[in-house]
Amino acid sequence: MLTKKDQRVRRSRQTRARIAKQRVVRLTIFRTNLHIYASVISEDGARVLASASTAEADVRKELGAAGKGGNVAAAVVIGKRIAEKAKAAGVEKVAFDRAGFAYHGRVKALADAAREAGLQF
Repeated sequence: MLTKKDQRVRRSRQTRARIAKQRVVRLTIFRTNLHIYASVISEDGARVLASASTAEADVRKELGAAGKGGNVAAAVVIGKRIAEKAKAAGVEKVAFDRAGFAYHGRVKALADAAREAGLQF
């Protein structure tokens, strides 16, 4: 029987294969109960062009005393931040890789914030 993580990883493999065929830069996310992470990865998958997460010290300051990274507000901050960093690295268009996570809640908030900040996907 597949565990919850195994099921998510299985779903993510399908997405990654599709994106790899397209040969485009991908915005991949990972979430835990405490944090959310976003990375912009090159077409060949060899280099991380930009990354942002709620584990970064300055993001934790911005989120306030609790420094909570496990909520929608934190995901919005990371979405804006990853879009800014990607643009600074010269990336305008990306493929969104949700890594098997449901497009809902924090994942959706991060994607919407990145779109609003000017990243196209």
